[in-house]
Amino acid sequence: MQRRCALDCARRAWSGVYRCSGGRADRARGVKGLRIALPAGTLFDGACDLLRSAGVARIDAAVFDRSLCVEESGNALIKVRPADVPVYVEMGAADCGVVGKDVLWESARDCYELVDLRFGACRLVLAAPEGAALARGDWSGSLRVATKYPESARRFFAGMAVTVELIRLNGAVELAPAAGLADAVLDITATGQTLRANHLVEIAEAGSSTARLIANQAALKTRSDSVNTLAAALRRAADSVRGAEGAA
Repeated sequence: MQRRCALDCARRAWSGVYRCSGGRADRARGVKGLRIALPAGTLFDGACDLLRSAGVARIDAAVFDRSLCVEESGNALIKVRPADVPVYVEMGAADCGVVGKDVLWESARDCYELVDLRFGACRLVLAAPEGAALARGDWSGSLRVATKYPESARRFFAGMAVTVELIRLNGAVELAPAAGLADAVLDITATGQTLRANHLVEIAEAGSSTARLIANQAALKTRSDSVNTLAAALRRAADSVRGAEGAA
C-alpha cells in the first residue's frame, strides 16, 4: 500500500501537483525532467544537502514533512524507504536514486551505480560479546549470527571453515547475543558506539559503505544528457565537500 501510494504521489508530482515553494535553484545546466528517489532515514539530509550543493535542487528536508514527493526545478523528488530505492529505480518509477551501498549489497535489482557520493560512511562488521570465544579468536564449532544483511553475510562466510546459522532480524540486532538468540552479529556501524554500548567488540570487517547514485537502463538511454549532467554535478559537489573537510 505504501509503495502504491508513493508511486501515485510520484505521478502527481511529475504532473506538477506538488511544487516546492522555495523558488528555483541555480540548477546544474541540463538537469531537468528526472524523477529522483531519495532514501528516508540517515542518508536523507545528506542527499538533500548534496543536491542543493550541486545546484540541482534548492530543497530543504523539511519540505518532505508535508509531502513525500515534491517537484523542484523541473525534477520530481520522491522520498521512499532506503530498501525501496533500487525497486523504484529498476521498475521505472524513478530514473535515478540515492542509496547506501549496503542496500545494494542486499538488492538483486538491475540498476547501474554511477557515482560514489562519499557521504554516509559506515562499515559492515562482525561483532561478538566481550570475553566470548569468538572475541578471543576462537572460530571453532558452529556460530549463530544475527543480521539484517543475510546476502552479505553469506558472501562473507563463504569458504570459511566454520558452520554458520544466519538469523535474519529487522530490529536492533545488537540485542541478540544478550538475549541468547545469537553468538554474534553482522551489522552496520558508523562509530561503533552502539556496539560498545551493548558490550560487543568488533571481530572482522565485511565491507564499507557510502551513499551512491544509481540509475536504470531506460534513463541512461532516453535521458542520458540529464542523467550524465546530474552525475557530474553530484560528483563535483561530493569532491568539493570532501576537499573542504580535508582542509578543515
